[in-house]
Amino acid sequence: MRKPANSSVPLADLITRRWSPRALDETGEVSWDQLRALLEAARWAPSFGNTQPARYLVGRRGDDTFTRILGTLTKRNQSWAHRAGALLIAVMITRNEKGEIPYAEYGLGLAGQNLALQAIAEGLVAHQMAGFDPDAARREFAVPDDAVPRVAIAVGVQAEPEVLGEERDVQRERAPRRRLPLAEFAYTGAWGRAAF
Repeated sequence: MRKPANSSVPLADLITRRWSPRALDETGEVSWDQLRALLEAARWAPSFGNTQPARYLVGRRGDDTFTRILGTLTKRNQSWAHRAGALLIAVMITRNEKGEIPYAEYGLGLAGQNLALQAIAEGLVAHQMAGFDPDAARREFAVPDDAVPRVAIAVGVQAEPEVLGEERDVQRERAPRRRLPLAEFAYTGAWGRAAF
């Protein structure tokens, strides 16, 4: 199922096609080569002063890391993310040898977007989730104090929405994508004065 962005001008194909489905094929594979490509894309994201604050915990379906990451997710996210071919936790490094890393969260976000776009290029989908327990992830994987588990990511092969089971979840998956109109998003001259 495709849900392309309804944009006011043509966009790059990867941006148009990127969205965050929950309906994943429980038999769909995410290979180590594909994961490597996703993580290389994340690695080459811009960061303040080239501080590179992004790190990832990575598990493929069936391995111990996947099971442990799944255990950190909320029950709601576990209900669909168990079908993913891979689960990751994006971790933000907050300090390096020079001290506190400025804009670390922004750098992690840029890396996450690169990862999500590369997933589309690989014929996969990625769904980023705030619904996980960062403290459990910290304990489970011995994450050091200067690193913050920030978001979990399910990567997989998209399936039909009906795999989600409940009708409200199927309808939510099929619902059109929505964004604020550009007039409420970009301003010029003064706050609230539409640039477009």
